[in-house]
Amino acid sequence: MEFSQWIGFGNQGVIADNDPIEQEKAMKFNALLTNAVIFHNALDVAEIVRQLLQEGWEIDPEGLAHISPYLTEHIKRFGEYSTHELGIQPEAYDPILDVDFTQLRDEDLRAEGFGTAA
Repeated sequence: MEFSQWIGFGNQGVIADNDPIEQEKAMKFNALLTNAVIFHNALDVAEIVRQLLQEGWEIDPEGLAHISPYLTEHIKRFGEYSTHELGIQPEAYDPILDVDFTQLRDEDLRAEGFGTAA
């Protein structure tokens, strides 16, 4: 909840329009934007893990399981965004991350706080 409120920072979270259709649009936009930021953060973490693996680092799956996709420090909410890259086709998403998570399943590790939605 706090993450989605941070994303929708305008007007202190108050939807000023009294029209239910506009309120629903605002809520859906905030949910879409929140999910996009979480997905982007997850992609960034996966890319960093891939780079570390290529450099020969050993990735501890338990430590990796505790990395949160709710990162905000790198987000500039008020600008400095370039639009010249909008036409560049991104590489295909690679869902494979070469980290063995079987030990986490075997230990039945319970991640605290991961069951709550943004």
